Amino acid sequence: MFHVTLRQLQVFETVARQLSYSRAAEALYLSQPAVSMQIKQLEESIGLPLFEQMGKKIFLTEAGKELFQCSCAITQQLADANVLFSEMKGLERGRLNISVVSTANYFTPQLLARFCQRHPSINVTLSVANRDAVLKQIADNATDLAVMGQPPENSDIAAEPFMKNPLVVIAPPNHSLCKLKRVKLNRLEQETFLLREQGSGTRGAMERFFAAHGIQLRAGMEMGTNEAIKQAVQAGMGLGILSQHSIELELETGRLAVLNVEHFPVVRHWYIVHRKSKRLSTAAQAFRQFLLDEAEKLTAPNSATFKARRHK
Repeated sequence: MFHVTLRQLQVFETVARQLSYSRAAEALYLSQPAVSMQIKQLEESIGLPLFEQMGKKIFLTEAGKELFQCSCAITQQLADANVLFSEMKGLERGRLNISVVSTANYFTPQLLARFCQRHPSINVTLSVANRDAVLKQIADNATDLAVMGQPPENSDIAAEPFMKNPLVVIAPPNHSLCKLKRVKLNRLEQETFLLREQGSGTRGAMERFFAAHGIQLRAGMEMGTNEAIKQAVQAGMGLGILSQHSIELELETGRLAVLNVEHFPVVRHWYIVHRKSKRLSTAAQAFRQFLLDEAEKLTAPNSATFKARRHK
C-alpha cells in the first residue's frame, strides 16, 4: 500500500490541470523545484510514473489519469465535508465562491452588496471571466455558483433563470440610424459590427439570432471586453450588440444610443448555475434563493429608466 499526503494530492492535481510545473508552482505559491519534488516523492511511493514529457510539454500517463480521478473524488469529498460543517454553523459564518461572466459583473456587485448587508459574516469571493472560463471553473469544482446568460446543455448542470437579460444594438449618438424611428433588421447588413471574442455568451447569442433570421453581418474588430466595444462604438468604428445591463451609465451620460431595431431587444435570461452533484452550503443556498426571489425586483428601476430613454 502506498502512502500519500493531501498536500501531495493537491500539488499533483494542480500540475495535472495545468500540465505545467511552472504554472502549477505559481498557482500554489511554491517554487518549481518544490513542486517537482512533491511529484517525484508521489511517483516513488506509487511506483509508477504519473507524467511523461514530450518535447517541452508534459502529459498524464495512464497511472496519472487514474490518480487524477481518485484525487478529484477525494477533493470533492473533503469539500462536501467542509460544506456540511459550515451548514452546522448556519449563516453566522461561512464562505461563498461566485463566478460570473464579464457582462454579469455590471449588476452582480450590486446584488452581492445587498446580500452581504443581510449576512455580513459570510466571506464572499467573486471571480469574473468569459463563459468558457466560468464553465471550466464549474467543471473543476472551483466555484459554488455561477451566473451566466447561456447555461451549458449538460445533464450534470442545474440552471435556473432569475432575471431578464435584454440584448440591444448600440451606436454613437450621432449615427444616421439614430434618426430613424424604426430600423429594419436587414438594414444592419450595411453596417460594421464590433464583436466579442469567441466563447462569449453575448457573441454566441448574437450569431444564433442573426443566423435564424438569415442576416449576414459584416464583422469588424473582435474585442475581449464590453468596455472595449463601448469605447470603439463611441469612436465611430462600428455598431455593437451588448446587454442592456452593461450600458446604463453610457445612456445616462449620452455617450451611446440604443437603436430601435425590429425584433430587438433580444430578451434572454440570466441563469444561476451549479453542478447537480455539488452539495450547496447554507450560504450558497441562501444566495441562490436571494437571486430567484429578488434580483428582478432590485433591477426593475434601471429597466424603467432604459425604456424611458429609448422612447424619447
